[in-house]
Amino acid sequence: MTRSGPRTKDKTNLRLVTPESGIYELMKAPETTAERVKRLQMEARALAVEEIEQLERTLREAARLARDIAGGGDAYPVGARELASRMAEDLPAKAETLKQIAARSL
Repeated sequence: MTRSGPRTKDKTNLRLVTPESGIYELMKAPETTAERVKRLQMEARALAVEEIEQLERTLREAARLARDIAGGGDAYPVGARELASRMAEDLPAKAETLKQIAARSL
């Protein structure tokens, strides 16, 4: 039986597991409040890096779309093409900056 509708690629991001991260057992409470705080802070940092990486990918995709519009000719209004052209130039640099910032926090 086939499913109707568009197919999406499932991309799984793999991360290096550090000795500090470990695997948290749901049925076992942390030994101390300090350990729990440390674990939650590490999880929050990991989620923040993932979100930054998602923003970087989105900016790169927006730059690609902007290049398409900028080069789209008379089908697009002049103002939209000009704005898209500037965005196509600016967004990759901003995405690269985010990438560098995220890399420093790992």
